[in-house]
Amino acid sequence: MGAVCCRPQPIDFDGEVNLFHFILLRCVGKGAFGKVRVVQHKQTRDLYALKYINKAKCVKMKAVPNVIQERRLLEEVDHPFIVNLRYAFQDDENCFFVLDLMLGGDLRFHLERLLSIPEETVRFYVAQLSSALSFLHEMGIMHRDIKPDNILLDERGNAHLTDFNIAVHFGERKLTGVAGSMAYMAPEILLKRGYTYYIDWWSLGVCAYELIFGRRPFRGRSNSDLTYSISKDPLKWPDDADKKCSRNGIQVIRGLLERDPAKRFGCKPHGEGFQELRRHPWFKPIDWDTLETKEQTPPFTPDPKKANFDASHELEELLLEDNPLKAKARKANQDNLSAEMRQMEEQFTSYDFKKMQRRSYYPHNQHLISTATATSSGLASSRPGTPANDLRVENNGLRIEGNDVQLENGLYSGNNPELNGGDDTISMRERDTLRMDKLQMEKEYT
Repeated sequence: MGAVCCRPQPIDFDGEVNLFHFILLRCVGKGAFGKVRVVQHKQTRDLYALKYINKAKCVKMKAVPNVIQERRLLEEVDHPFIVNLRYAFQDDENCFFVLDLMLGGDLRFHLERLLSIPEETVRFYVAQLSSALSFLHEMGIMHRDIKPDNILLDERGNAHLTDFNIAVHFGERKLTGVAGSMAYMAPEILLKRGYTYYIDWWSLGVCAYELIFGRRPFRGRSNSDLTYSISKDPLKWPDDADKKCSRNGIQVIRGLLERDPAKRFGCKPHGEGFQELRRHPWFKPIDWDTLETKEQTPPFTPDPKKANFDASHELEELLLEDNPLKAKARKANQDNLSAEMRQMEEQFTSYDFKKMQRRSYYPHNQHLISTATATSSGLASSRPGTPANDLRVENNGLRIEGNDVQLENGLYSGNNPELNGGDDTISMRERDTLRMDKLQMEKEYT
């Protein structure tokens, strides 16, 4: 007697989005909480990046408010040079972000292989990222973790800002808590003098310097040495600086790395800082009118025949994963959840960019419609769409380069997490295999 074939349940694409709506493809990244993999929407056939976060690990590392805050901020933003959120949902084990797919890899990946990047290419990236920062700052959001690892290229070579897990809203009151990746922190953060969105322009300057010259402008053998270098050392240039960068380029980088925020490029209020940057002679080759529409041809195109990320993650998924990701129906009984699990259940809400308008949750618990809306039939987008999603390999934890020790991809300070858009309130995240107390990083930063 033959076996009875079980027909798969039909998928309700008109209902709330869930993992059954997607085909799971290759794994391309791994973080402290979960992984990143390519997925394809079964109905539209569009490719995306799926970032999924294990709830139990999230609770153990006391990062629940941080994940919810990232989810809410991503619903608010929509820009051609940001890795935008397209869907969000959860099941019993994971929270899911479905993001624009970036097939070109991150700038850390390319910098490690090329050692340095031509000035013309870096200028193009700085222009695109300046546009993204201006947009964020207009919306009252500072990113706080701009570095090559968090800048992704699409398949054509356009730069996009990603990783909003320590981004926050800002107001008139300055923040004082230390957060971010130390080597890219502005001096006002490390000196705890209070800071605002000006710090993002400093971090962009560090990135520009590092991409062009293959090294960062400030270095130190210890945390205190690096803090001193960032806050006190004169800005030095490599011996071959004039061969790698024009005088105008050096002038822009010097302006971004100005320690006085009032004099720093990009920091004049009401968007005038961005306009001043646009008018600088270094950006004369940039056609700002067509930049955001992505009509310009990027000076560098990632090799489409090669994987622009660490391919070992896919092998690890095949050989070592004891609980591979798969779509599962949700359990009906949710009465015995812990307080943290209940918080995720209630506050990590579903999002579908084709059905919902983008909105802001700031101030906390107020649902304000933002100027950015979802791209869908019937909903006009305030910004040009971004064709593809997030293939970034996440390097959470401590990154040690030479004699430098830097905070990498979201090691946070603060002991009382809240979601009120106020000061730093995000708990420290541990790496699975390297505990922070080994280097006493918490003592250094609290």
